[in-house]
Amino acid sequence: MTALIEARGLTRVHRGPRRALFGPRETTTALDGVDLVVTEGSALGVIGESGSGKSTLVRLLLALDAPTTGSVRIDGREVDAASPARALHWLRRETGIVFQDPYASLDARMRVGRIIAEPLWALGIDGDRRARVAEVLAAVGLDADAAARYPHEFSGGQRQRIAIARAIVHRPRILVGDEPLSALDVSVRAQILEVLADLRRSEGLTLVLVSHDIGVVQSICDEVVVMSSGRIVERGTTARVLAQPQHPYTRQLLAAIPTLPGI
Repeated sequence: MTALIEARGLTRVHRGPRRALFGPRETTTALDGVDLVVTEGSALGVIGESGSGKSTLVRLLLALDAPTTGSVRIDGREVDAASPARALHWLRRETGIVFQDPYASLDARMRVGRIIAEPLWALGIDGDRRARVAEVLAAVGLDADAAARYPHEFSGGQRQRIAIARAIVHRPRILVGDEPLSALDVSVRAQILEVLADLRRSEGLTLVLVSHDIGVVQSICDEVVVMSSGRIVERGTTARVLAQPQHPYTRQLLAAIPTLPGI
């Protein structure tokens, strides 16, 4: 299978302020020597506790931040986060991202149609943009008239559908979700998961899903990596890792999942 995303030796060190005038700066290692390969058409789950490095990894893969050391390649092409924005248009066309909070990620002053169409304008994608907006609204289960309304007129689940529509409007090959379901209640999570699964099949997307919810990853992802303290401590098929965890940290994560007595 073709490797669509390749990360080699990714490290991200954050430098803090000096505590003394001539003292050294404090450093925090958010990511520590991560290697990752995601094959085209697959769905990869990234799990771990808060602070484990999941979101940092995603930011480096999408050139939203620059690694201290290491490299990222998308379809064999080197990603340089220090490049001017226009030089990264090829990467923005290949990728879409859905964030955790659907309300914070949508501009409350803009109508939904304009919000969704924004990547088409930004990336200079020609065609009937209004028709494309209607098409992706339908794909995420919303009526075309939603385009004329504002984000505050929708529920949390509907706003996340709008965010997904914006993420796929330019027909990316890679869809990244950074905790896209954690702000939603359980019943709405199931609906959004179904939307993501349908889009993966219909659009041929490669999916990278960051989540602390192991049940979410289990339901949609073929493979999983487990992160702790900025490192990948275990990886493999989702079925194998969750049924037969090898690393003590993975076993600890699974043991922490709440269960009902007798079930």
